[in-house]
Amino acid sequence: MILFDLKCDSEHIFEAWFDDSDSFKSQLKNKLISCPFCDSTKIFKSIMSPNVVSKSNSSNKIRSNIQKNINLQKSYMNKLKKEIENKFEYVGKKFPNEARKIHYGEVADKPIYGDATESEVTDLLDEGIDLVKLPKSFNKKKKN
Repeated sequence: MILFDLKCDSEHIFEAWFDDSDSFKSQLKNKLISCPFCDSTKIFKSIMSPNVVSKSNSSNKIRSNIQKNINLQKSYMNKLKKEIENKFEYVGKKFPNEARKIHYGEVADKPIYGDATESEVTDLLDEGIDLVKLPKSFNKKKKN
């Protein structure tokens, strides 16, 4: 197994394991590698230093890298949450009705977010209403 530091065309850096260098090249050629942050398949090897790690150090490095990736993803989620809170209207439990009004042209198109049960989400999708499910932490009214 070999670990590569990779970078996408949007400058996101991430790590990935491969059986060998040929496996990396094959997956890259077939666009099977994508950035975990933006889904880009324009991937490049990032500059990396040789990884000579003793057994006792390897688990610490893996934990450190996992934590680094978790922190990076939390940062992206927080940015997304702020963007949604600043540019979308929170409609709470009225989300399914408001989404329908917008979809069927009863009110002007506007970006909204709010709460919906799994059943309501299924019904909206069955009606052809596009939506994105967000973590529950997004569905809190912005405090002014």
